[in-house]
Amino acid sequence: MDALKDRDPAHIGAYTLLARLGAGGMGQVYLARSPGGRLVAIKVIRDEITDHPEALARFRREVETVRAVRSAYTANLIDASLDTAPYWLATEYVAGPTLGKAVGERGVLPADSARRLFAALAEALASVHGYGVTHRDLKPQNVILSPQGPLLIDFGIARGAADTALTQTGLTPGTPGYTAPEVLISNQVGAAADVFALGATLAYAATGRPPFGSGPTHAVSYRVVHEDIDLAGVEPELAGLISECVAKDPAGRPGLDAVIARCAVSSALAEDPFYGRLSGDAEAVPQDLQAAVAAGLVPRGHGAPTPPVYPPTAGPGYVPTAVPAYVPMLAASAPTAAPERPRSRRTPWIVALAVAVVVGTGTAVAVRTLQDGQDGQDGQGGSEARGGGESASPSASGTAASRKVPEYIVNNKVSVDNWTLSDDPYDAAAGRGECKQVGAVSAPMELQYSATDAEDPDGGNVRQRAKISFRFKYAEMQTEKPAPYYVSVGVKPPHDIDPDTGMPYQFPSKGIGYTSKPQDIFRHWKDGRDVELVYPDDFQEHTASGKTYEAIPVANDPGDWTVVFYHVLGSPTNYESIGCHGFRVGSS
Repeated sequence: MDALKDRDPAHIGAYTLLARLGAGGMGQVYLARSPGGRLVAIKVIRDEITDHPEALARFRREVETVRAVRSAYTANLIDASLDTAPYWLATEYVAGPTLGKAVGERGVLPADSARRLFAALAEALASVHGYGVTHRDLKPQNVILSPQGPLLIDFGIARGAADTALTQTGLTPGTPGYTAPEVLISNQVGAAADVFALGATLAYAATGRPPFGSGPTHAVSYRVVHEDIDLAGVEPELAGLISECVAKDPAGRPGLDAVIARCAVSSALAEDPFYGRLSGDAEAVPQDLQAAVAAGLVPRGHGAPTPPVYPPTAGPGYVPTAVPAYVPMLAASAPTAAPERPRSRRTPWIVALAVAVVVGTGTAVAVRTLQDGQDGQDGQGGSEARGGGESASPSASGTAASRKVPEYIVNNKVSVDNWTLSDDPYDAAAGRGECKQVGAVSAPMELQYSATDAEDPDGGNVRQRAKISFRFKYAEMQTEKPAPYYVSVGVKPPHDIDPDTGMPYQFPSKGIGYTSKPQDIFRHWKDGRDVELVYPDDFQEHTASGKTYEAIPVANDPGDWTVVFYHVLGSPTNYESIGCHGFRVGSS
């Protein structure tokens, strides 16, 4: 739990903010108090993604899912505002550590306690499935250990049976190590995928280790698809049940009722002494504004102390979940001129995660954004792009001028795109080959691209550096500059790379590799010049855990390298492939 920052509002709707609880890819979560004294967790969608239709659709779907699933194993939706920014939802606040936090601090669960937790979580999933919803992101961080039993949280990517997938091409929902193989391979999401995640979650509870190891996202995902789960040291009968739940073939996994029967529990989880110690780890939280100020969580004088207003009717588009009905009073933002306060020290008000924990694919990633392609410096990146570029004309900019584009894209997808050098000797000598691409979408204009040796463009193979060029054919014939169209280039070596040594593993690359800063492909629209980048100079890998790695030299992994062009749609994890090329690394 952290103190509010100067830029945080004092109120959201009718609720008084008391502290920050967490943050993630889609929203900021606050601890707040209702006018009647009830503690709630409020998730507010981030400003930079409020203009993105898919992000809003996901958020609205989360609200509707939490509203529909009224289970004893989930937190109830208290309130929501979906009509105008800021968009937010409020759920009941539940004290208790996450399973991930509890195991990290208290150690692994004994076999009997693990079986009781296994049965309780299976029952929780069965309850959610009874509403026609699959969770799709069950993991230790999304299980709250309340004194009454475990609760499932974070339905940001949950999906009803009749829903249309909102996942972009190639983007896998869920968290690496807990996402089922069929989801990674072909995005086949169903109840069996939740059973897989249940088994992986119990493996963590019983071992204290990531179920399929750690490392880059694509390496973990490869193990999920091809290797066995880590169950070393787990009691054999419990290990057998977990192994069945994480079977590679979804048809081979047991149903949730069979899991419950196999656990054969004879007493409630809440009565388990070990579980009682885990669930009791949450300390007291401030119950009102005065206590939050005294604890240093709310700066004195922060925001306006104006009490909430309750009009007799709700505004258009706003449907409160709880009675009495009222229209939310959206607090004004804190003055933008105020500098951000230094991060406050941790206070005695330590508490476990709130129920409305943020949406994400696993871990939060801090992202700086580019305002219309500029970051306050050169705004472009890339060797050729550093010379600057023309700004969009007023007629062309429109809403695009205010569009925010991430500074980079995250390597969080399983990519099977693969370029190979031609078998024809003549074509091979010229560096030509064929790219097998899965799930690409059509670009608005014909995309032209090339990948050659930076020092010897006619030499065929790449020896040290590759020059990658791309453009839209006939873009210069536009009478007005088109709205920005941002492209990031992903360069993937033949094999997955050990990030610490920069040397290849023995298995093929399954990630998107090293990527460039997003470039506006229309930057040179008047004369139709290419956007040019140089590998490795202009490339880095950005992982889902927030780490950044420099691109490796091509000589580290000789062979066929793949180059994929991604249209960047507004967030670091929201992009789609529009083209594929490659080059051979070798001595001749």
